[in-house]
Amino acid sequence: MSPFMPDQFAAVQKANLGHLFALTNTAFDGFQKLTELNLQVVRTTLAEGQANVAQGNLAQPAAEKAVAYARNVYDIASNTQAELTKAVEAQYEQHNRNVQAFVDAFVKNAPAGSEAIVALLQSSVAAASGTYQSFQNAAKQTAEVARAKFATTAAAASRQ
Repeated sequence: MSPFMPDQFAAVQKANLGHLFALTNTAFDGFQKLTELNLQVVRTTLAEGQANVAQGNLAQPAAEKAVAYARNVYDIASNTQAELTKAVEAQYEQHNRNVQAFVDAFVKNAPAGSEAIVALLQSSVAAASGTYQSFQNAAKQTAEVARAKFATTAAAASRQ
């Protein structure tokens, strides 16, 4: 009996499409929040500009507004990235379980004398999992460095 079934293949493809749509919706939600923030900034800037011209007060503390804007952009990007990361991790873990189930079924149904192929398949799955973990750890470290640099830059700009 073959470990591949057409209905299983269709279910996997349907699940993959569901994940793709979820990731796309998350990305668009982040884009929408960023667009709304930009529209709000433009409206506020126009209103303040009009009030400043009418009052003859053209100098305003732009640095504070720039820092607040950058902080809002960073928050939107950071939240969107966290949601995408969580979704990708969940999908990877499901994929890993599916691959492991396939390997287990293959091992269970493997003919005698295929021990070398079974060992190669199992070590390949373990190596792929280790590589993914390395990439995931590097991505988390990069995000932490970016967070720290942003916090330092925002604090320095606020003091000026």
